[in-house]
Amino acid sequence: MRQRRKPKALFLTIIAVATAIAASLFVISYKCIWGKNVETSEGKDVSLFIATGSDFQAVEDSLCSNCHIIQPASFKFLAKRLNYVEHIKPGHYIVKDGMSNIQLINILRFGKQTPVKVIFNNIRTVEQLAGKISSEIEADSLSILNELRNDSSLMANGFNQYNYASVFIPNTYEFYWNTDAKGFLNRMKREYKIFWNESRLQKARSKSLTPLEVSTLASIVDKETSKTSEMRTIAGVYLNRLKKKRLLQADPTLVFAIGDYGIHRVLNVHKEIDSPYNTYKHLGLPPGPICIPSIAAIDAVLNAEDHKYLYFCAKDDLSGYHVFAKTLDEHNANAERYRRALNKNRIYK
Repeated sequence: MRQRRKPKALFLTIIAVATAIAASLFVISYKCIWGKNVETSEGKDVSLFIATGSDFQAVEDSLCSNCHIIQPASFKFLAKRLNYVEHIKPGHYIVKDGMSNIQLINILRFGKQTPVKVIFNNIRTVEQLAGKISSEIEADSLSILNELRNDSSLMANGFNQYNYASVFIPNTYEFYWNTDAKGFLNRMKREYKIFWNESRLQKARSKSLTPLEVSTLASIVDKETSKTSEMRTIAGVYLNRLKKKRLLQADPTLVFAIGDYGIHRVLNVHKEIDSPYNTYKHLGLPPGPICIPSIAAIDAVLNAEDHKYLYFCAKDDLSGYHVFAKTLDEHNANAERYRRALNKNRIYK
């Protein structure tokens, strides 16, 4: 006759099986939530860009394109359980090697973006700037230009189609990648107000210039020299000419008017162009900047050297530096030496 298993032994067996199952489920759950599920190339951080309007499939595609999700099913399962699938947040996120599902999903669902650095300098036109910015943030170049050209607050503060480039102060800025055109321009307007503090405003007033006029003159200085050490001297020359009501006769304004930035030698024929930017024909400053002026050039105008020079010319050693003159005779002699140097080096245009 077969002996019955004692109830206690059966109970212990059930407990053991249940414990084993629970342990297995715990291990599976732990791995799903906390286990490593991200591998990146060479263990380097990866930038993940999620565009505005993206769905979960787009997020999955972007992840697969930039790194390796070891267990895609577990990532998708947890994303659904945490309600991320229906609440995608655009932006720029840093994905690290060895991340678990919960770590990755948390930065995405809580929108823990890593800002991008936006750097711009040596920009000639707002069109060029818009193209540069659109490569750094989500806003496209056309939307940036449209926002700039239709901003009523700029127009109410003296900006117009000729000078609105002055609102942009070249520097390094941090932005969230999904910044739109309006957000970008609003930030630039705030930075402009910060830059034009009372100290700079007072210096501008002391020279009988508005901030917009300072920026216009600074843009000319920027295109006259790449040597920061002589910017203040060149700014002083132009201020002297403005005070004496003399034509600025700034070659870079002709280059801007012509639109051919490859010109190395300004000729007499160029001086005949019909343009408000032709400072060989029109007295005073041009209607707006000929580039987006650097901070160095703006401060050079605000802190221009006080001297008697009325002329300057590039040195005949073609070093990029300039020689300065008080009289037209001195200047003509300097200019002739420079022309001979250009001819010698076969630079004719």
